[in-house]
Amino acid sequence: MKITFLGHAAFLLEADGQSVLIDPFLSGNPSAETSADNVAADTIILTHAHNDHVGDTVAIAQRTGATVIATAELATWLGRQGVENAIGANHGGTVAFAGGSTKFVPAWHTSSYTTEDDFAAPGVPAGHVVRFGGKTTYFAGDTCLFSDMQLIADETLDVAVIPIGDHFTMGPADAMKAVKFLRAGVVVPCHYDTFPPIKQDPAQFKRDVESETASRCAVLRPGETLDV
Repeated sequence: MKITFLGHAAFLLEADGQSVLIDPFLSGNPSAETSADNVAADTIILTHAHNDHVGDTVAIAQRTGATVIATAELATWLGRQGVENAIGANHGGTVAFAGGSTKFVPAWHTSSYTTEDDFAAPGVPAGHVVRFGGKTTYFAGDTCLFSDMQLIADETLDVAVIPIGDHFTMGPADAMKAVKFLRAGVVVPCHYDTFPPIKQDPAQFKRDVESETASRCAVLRPGETLDV
């Protein structure tokens, strides 16, 4: 399986001729190395409704016919925006998609979408345990540290993608505790350096992870791919 970092908290998974987009915030993302017009997707998985995670979901889904998987209220809202194949589910549930599945797990955050003239609050946030390409990858989404991450570790994670930016999510110190809870083979930090309030030093985070845990830390530049 290949994991490509698209910038901020957006990722592309590829395996066996299938592709999965996670939180495809590309337009307006100063760290993005590609555009919404250039990405392919069979499936789009969303963690929550914030604009920097929903991103270009509607346009990509309409162009590609991708299935969109999100929490129930967010999926309903996306359907009203013109997404034809939106599947809603909730914490604890598992949804199959072409080539894999995702299990919804908790995340501690907020969830809303802002337009020029509206402020919608469709549901709650989630994390995802994605089984795809023979690997299990945890996308924490935007979350603070919480002790039940120790239960998510029981999913036997090959990769854990976690935020380190602070201000809106965990910062590096709490993210280190999360790494110890999750016990993943590889940790990929995200949701940092996109905007001034979330400026961080990923190289220092990598050193801390690899000196204090058994996990390997892969710091990816936007556009860079990790083979798992």
